[in-house]
Amino acid sequence: MRILVTGVAGFIGMHVAVRLLADGHEVVGIDNLNDYYDVGLKQARLNHIGTPNQFHFHKLDLADRDGITSLFADKNPQIVINLAAQAGVRYSLVNPYSYMNSNLVGFINILEACRHFGVGHLVYASSSSVYGLNEEMPFYEGQNTDHPLALYGATKKANELLAHSYSHLFNLPTTGLRFFTVYGPWGRPDMAPMLFADAIINHRPIKVFNYGQMKRDFTYIDDIVEGVVRIAMKPATPNNDFEAKAPDSASSKAPFRVFNIGNGQPVPLMNFINALEKALDQTVEKEFMEMQPGDVVETFADTKRLRDWVGYQPKTNIHIGVNVFVDWYLANYHHDRE
Repeated sequence: MRILVTGVAGFIGMHVAVRLLADGHEVVGIDNLNDYYDVGLKQARLNHIGTPNQFHFHKLDLADRDGITSLFADKNPQIVINLAAQAGVRYSLVNPYSYMNSNLVGFINILEACRHFGVGHLVYASSSSVYGLNEEMPFYEGQNTDHPLALYGATKKANELLAHSYSHLFNLPTTGLRFFTVYGPWGRPDMAPMLFADAIINHRPIKVFNYGQMKRDFTYIDDIVEGVVRIAMKPATPNNDFEAKAPDSASSKAPFRVFNIGNGQPVPLMNFINALEKALDQTVEKEFMEMQPGDVVETFADTKRLRDWVGYQPKTNIHIGVNVFVDWYLANYHHDRE
């Protein structure tokens, strides 16, 4: 099939594109290559995808309505996997308008294009951040998600609501995927694994928030990709058991679904740091600090609905995932283990 992947120069987008190409699909990739972080890394990801006959890259911003419309008219994708977004919780405190343009204006442009050009299935990245103030563990998709703690999570919740309206009004199958702390090779340099690895290698202290009393449902990139691809191949359908008097927020009478993709095994932050130290054969000085605004103490994904829908759940052990990440980091950032 011809599949459009937005944010194709991003961490998850690159891996999804590589997998889809390996499976024999044609991939149209778009990315605006903005400078939120190292553009060189984004270009290196595109180079990693390569330029086979089945991959076509277009530098394009989701907020460019005319550009998006023209692309859909020209390429006519059958499936759209929307992974483009302004990411990061802390950056939203500094530059909120970037989130509005990418995550809201950009998303409505994608929805409109899917509607008008007959796309068979829209899969889009949501986030565990939508759970916000909720502390009932594990997080399951039917829980209330009306209390996000930061603008990033609020925009992801808004994406789910917008998607539902298009599923209801235009019978557009949409599936939102709530990702949980994705890590692995080619990861973002503003996220903990890269920041910590760089500090450990260069003998700098690391900042450990909430005095280390945090847990994250770290999910390895290959597991995320497997979930995304399986979901993409199974378009959302109406929930025939949906009860309008007691509505489930992750399904509907419309072809609308939302799923968690997480490892389902929260790891204490200090354990993750220890795994990095062991893989790099070095220890690091830790600066224990207060909780950051917009952050949460713990994330924990219930993945039963994902298992029931596509027969899959993430499974990569944290030590295996960290070792693969460290091997990639050392090879690509010209360090060794000496």
